[in-house]
Amino acid sequence: MLHGPVVILTSFAYLGLLFAIAYYADKRADAGRSVIASPYVYSLSLAVYATAWTFYGSVGRAAIDGVGFLPIYIGPTLMMALWWIVMRKILRISKQNRITSLADFIASRYGKSALLGGIVTVIAVIGILPYISLQLKAISSSYSILVQYPELRMPEAGSPFIWHDTAFWVAMILAMFTIAFGTRHLDAAEHHQGMVAAIAFESLVKLLAFLAVGVFVTFGIFDGFGDLFGRAAVEPRLAAMMTPFEGVAGSYATWVWLTVLSMLAIMFLPRQFQVSVIENLDEKHLNKAIWLFPLYMLAINVFVLPIAFGGLLRLGDAGLDADTFVLTLPMAEKQELLALLVFIGGLSAATGMVIVETIALSTMVCNDLLMPVLLRMKRLRLNERPDLTGLVLGIRRGAIVAILLLGYTYFRAAGEAYALVSIGLISFAAVAQFAPAMLGGIFWKGGTRRGAICGLLAGFAVWLYTLLLPALARSGWLPAGFLEEGPLGIELLKPLQLFGLAGLDQITHAMLWSMIANIGAYVGVSLAAAPGAEEHRQASLFVDVFRNTGEAGGARFWRGTASVPELFTLLARFTGVANADEAMRAYAAARGADWPSAALAADAELVHYVETQLAGALGAASARVMVASVAKEEVLTVEEVRRILDEASEVVVYSHRLEQKSRELEAATAELRAANARLTELDRLKDDFVSMVSHELRTPLTSIRAFSEILHDHPQLDAAQRSRFLVIIIKETERLTRLINQTLDLSRLESGQAQWRISLIDMRQLVEDTIAATSQLFREREVQITSRVPENLPLVRGDLDRITQVIVNLLSNAVKFSEPRRGRVEIALSQEPGFLRVDVRDNGIGIAPEHHEVVFEKFRQAGNPLTKAQGTGLGLHISRRIVEHFGGRMWVASAPGEGACFSFTLPLAADTIDAMAEPA
Repeated sequence: MLHGPVVILTSFAYLGLLFAIAYYADKRADAGRSVIASPYVYSLSLAVYATAWTFYGSVGRAAIDGVGFLPIYIGPTLMMALWWIVMRKILRISKQNRITSLADFIASRYGKSALLGGIVTVIAVIGILPYISLQLKAISSSYSILVQYPELRMPEAGSPFIWHDTAFWVAMILAMFTIAFGTRHLDAAEHHQGMVAAIAFESLVKLLAFLAVGVFVTFGIFDGFGDLFGRAAVEPRLAAMMTPFEGVAGSYATWVWLTVLSMLAIMFLPRQFQVSVIENLDEKHLNKAIWLFPLYMLAINVFVLPIAFGGLLRLGDAGLDADTFVLTLPMAEKQELLALLVFIGGLSAATGMVIVETIALSTMVCNDLLMPVLLRMKRLRLNERPDLTGLVLGIRRGAIVAILLLGYTYFRAAGEAYALVSIGLISFAAVAQFAPAMLGGIFWKGGTRRGAICGLLAGFAVWLYTLLLPALARSGWLPAGFLEEGPLGIELLKPLQLFGLAGLDQITHAMLWSMIANIGAYVGVSLAAAPGAEEHRQASLFVDVFRNTGEAGGARFWRGTASVPELFTLLARFTGVANADEAMRAYAAARGADWPSAALAADAELVHYVETQLAGALGAASARVMVASVAKEEVLTVEEVRRILDEASEVVVYSHRLEQKSRELEAATAELRAANARLTELDRLKDDFVSMVSHELRTPLTSIRAFSEILHDHPQLDAAQRSRFLVIIIKETERLTRLINQTLDLSRLESGQAQWRISLIDMRQLVEDTIAATSQLFREREVQITSRVPENLPLVRGDLDRITQVIVNLLSNAVKFSEPRRGRVEIALSQEPGFLRVDVRDNGIGIAPEHHEVVFEKFRQAGNPLTKAQGTGLGLHISRRIVEHFGGRMWVASAPGEGACFSFTLPLAADTIDAMAEPA
């Protein structure tokens, strides 16, 4: 047991640290040096999804249902894979329209409807109250465990002594800190950089704390995963929990609907929308979040089952709530410091959720519920007040306190009748009602305001009837017969078996009926009546957001008259004079003008700009009302909006055509440039070829003519001299013949007119014959040749003369580049799958790696520093062409000073019968 003052002081010290982090981040942001402009901070802030429900409730659910807790985390992981499609579009829409909240987004999509924004706000507040009560219950319960263990005494639900209730004081303290975090000043951009920095830090703290207790249970109380799960496996009830769909609440339908529910929750919980959309500084941060957030979810859930099973094995007979195992296990083992760390981790999980959630809800209450009503009440004369920033901040602060008090009220009224996870799922099901209107709104232009309203009201009514009222009935606020017999005894209307549908758990049952009602009403009503002009234009801006050009995209729908001074005064009234002046200065600078010296035109673009700036502080619906109070707008008809959209579409189509033609022209230009480069290269090669052939022909002809003239002019030469000159003439003639033959060979190969005499070839015999034919060359150079030829090699199919030509060329090159009297040449045959391989290896000067491909080009040779290489440089090129014709390949492996190994392969006869029959 820990002393209460120690726990309280530690908690306040931690909250103070969070506030210091937030204050530092805000100051850095004011100085233009944001500390949250990092995808890692953004990804960690998304972990506000892991609340006290994750920290305590997942263990509680795992202790009842085993692996049944997993769908709550599988869903977000699956949804993250779709974020680059869905969330990126939502982000782009929100940035262009300066969306301030989830309610603002939906209201803006459907014609900036104040009524729709108010409905969304009411649903969000009522739906999230159970979730807030969950956090209060978690903090209150964990505090009681620390200071009372092992004698736990929880206050009675109906206790009149509210001043002695820990949960009440937790609610008030959190209200104070939330006001300090999120409503210190009015930000037109609705960014709370200090809050985001603090939430990212909290995400690390709760992860560290949960991992610490997980490691302690797994490796401290037990001897690792094997020991713990081995002990659980011998317990029949625990063994069943290790298999999906075998637990108490496990079924295929439950897993499917919990997965879908959590997929929608990661998108549409107000706090998740706040951190993922409103607080986002760069949509490129999604690239990192898509894999980092699922990694975080994996890390924080690794020890859920070990803690749950460890608690059941160690404390199963103590009658403790499984939600408390994370704390009671360290306390039972007298690890008070670890328990205190776990409490701080749970406090992080709960406070992070409460702070972000209440900030998001208070913004919705202010912008989409109260301000639209107050601005329409003429007797309040709000339009005559020069500065309304104080009023806006006051409403938001009051809303924070009211929301937390309502959460506390729900906790006392119904929260103690459910486990933590069950409370959280009730809220998940509530925010899932936003999915049809949201997703339909960004992908389907046919969705209408009436359809969205009807869908939300129908789905929320079913949620209220099947989830919230049963919670109140279990707590004694409604008659017990309401659950068992249905209202007025009508069994078909029993809230847990609506219309006779039985056999499903409560959440699956509620989700099934609420989605049928919601989607059916949304689609049916939308199809029954066409959208209005405002809805039509907003649908275009949202669905086609990637085709629009930014803030000015909505200006084309506005037509009327306005005054620049009135617009500036209006902007200053809600954002402050300094912020308004800065906004107008930025607008003027973008158009090459100076504010306020240069006169700006009060045109559609300025009106739209002011409206979007106001939307950042008031929400779209209220901003629309306020702009309408100073600017006289001519209402556009549906046909006019359609005409504008058609014109814009034509421009877009024409632009796309121009882009396509430009790309085609660039591609054609690139092809022409490549063809020209190729022609230039071919022309160069042609010149090189002519020059090389001319040189190679001239050299032997010159020698033949010179020695012939000597013999003719000097008949008196002695026999030895005459014989020597005749030998030179014969060699030069042979050289000239080789050159002509190789040139003709190359010409025939490249033109496809070569004649091939195909037959089965015994490569063993061919190698022996070739060695014998070149033996004189080896003797002259005093180079040793050896062969390594296995027995019983398969036959290959090819042209015997051509293959002989290849091997003779390789052996001749090997001799040529080997040092006389020290040279060694080896020819080897080996079999590979489907091929026969020939290797000709020497210990000559070698070839540098950068020349391995060059030597196979026409008229290219590797230099020999010992003696000038002779030949045309066509031999290897022709040899490779011959080998490739038969389906093989040729290459060289070599390094300077280490000799060279020229290798080629030929397909075995059975694999090449059909291919070899084809003419070249």
